[in-house]
Amino acid sequence: MLKRLKSEIQTIFDKDPAARSTLEVLLTYSGLHAILLHRLAHWFFNHRMRLVARLISHFNRFITGIEIHPGAKIGERVFIDHGMQVVIGETSEIGDDVLLYQGVTLGGVGREKKKRHPTLGNNVVVGVGAKILGPITIGDNVRVGAGSVVVKSVPPNTTVVGVPARVVAEDGKPVSPVDVLEHGQLPDPEVLVVRHLVQRLARLEERVKKLKVGEEVTESVKSGKHRKEFEALERFISGEGI
Repeated sequence: MLKRLKSEIQTIFDKDPAARSTLEVLLTYSGLHAILLHRLAHWFFNHRMRLVARLISHFNRFITGIEIHPGAKIGERVFIDHGMQVVIGETSEIGDDVLLYQGVTLGGVGREKKKRHPTLGNNVVVGVGAKILGPITIGDNVRVGAGSVVVKSVPPNTTVVGVPARVVAEDGKPVSPVDVLEHGQLPDPEVLVVRHLVQRLARLEERVKKLKVGEEVTESVKSGKHRKEFEALERFISGEGI
């Protein structure tokens, strides 16, 4: 237990530059409190003391603002940063080294008593306010952009953004500790499309200008001193002069 607690605290130091001391982390980090209380509730839940588990979960929500169903499975070194309004459903599964920001929802769809919540792989980062809904799988090393709504499974080593979320980056590499806080620097696919259209429009306008200049030169040649030569060239091209 002490080894696990030390690992959880070290994770906070690795992922939150605001953490200054072990005592500060132990006393003031609601994300750590929520995870520790959940592990206790989960133990009671697995030993069929469901009411006790739900009461601990309810107390957990009251003091931390984080709601985790006692049936949810959470791996090692999971950090909930500024965890207010985080909701993790009953059949959710979270891997190791996952980072969740405030307002994240791991929600279910449907009312059947079966797997209805997401499964998150290892080293996943879920940005502020993101919603991951349904019994889908988020692969290892995935980054979910802030405010995204994910309703389909996501392959490993990718970045998804938008509503509904779609893959905007695929680098095949894990998210490094340096990159983990850069979830606000994700590409916006709609902006990229608009930028591409603007660039293409500019190229088309340039071509139109060149065509207009060509027409003016042609008219000048037709009406000027080279008129006879131009008419002869036209006849040659059309085959009349052969």
